[in-house]
Amino acid sequence: MEQAISSLGARLAVDRQGAIDEIYAALGSTVLRYLQGLVGHEDAEDVLQRVFYEVWRHNSRYDPSRSLTAWVLGIARHRAIDHLRRQRNIAVALESLGDVPGEDGREWAERYARARRVRNALNRLPDEQREVLALAYFGGYTQSEIAAYLDLPLGTVKARAFRGLRRLADLLTPQ
Repeated sequence: MEQAISSLGARLAVDRQGAIDEIYAALGSTVLRYLQGLVGHEDAEDVLQRVFYEVWRHNSRYDPSRSLTAWVLGIARHRAIDHLRRQRNIAVALESLGDVPGEDGREWAERYARARRVRNALNRLPDEQREVLALAYFGGYTQSEIAAYLDLPLGTVKARAFRGLRRLADLLTPQ
């Protein structure tokens, strides 16, 4: 079985359109079961579609000397983590809110005001810098993960993050 999947991996680099259907037929149920364990049955198929789209889109990243199954499952893991991050809901017991500092609401108002200033400053950044900073600080991605996700060299991601943070600091510093 792995031999047949291995030959599909070699085809992926050459003929991604023809190979993707066969790869899906060979690995789809395995990846679906894996995803069901990570994101639950109701969301697994949606994530599965993103996984195989990424396999198709980034076929040039696959190294035929390595396991195709492991590569696809690695993509599945990353897409499952992305999905879970987007779904994250944090419930807070109402009883615990009585001990929140600043019961008169001033601290909350200040937080919202700061958040609004940051959001406005982020919107003034160039798209490339804003995208990298949003992925890093709101998406929780590392710079290496951002580089892979955006299909950019790591140095480009680092430069965009540095320039974006510097410009953001300038925008947030009172004149």
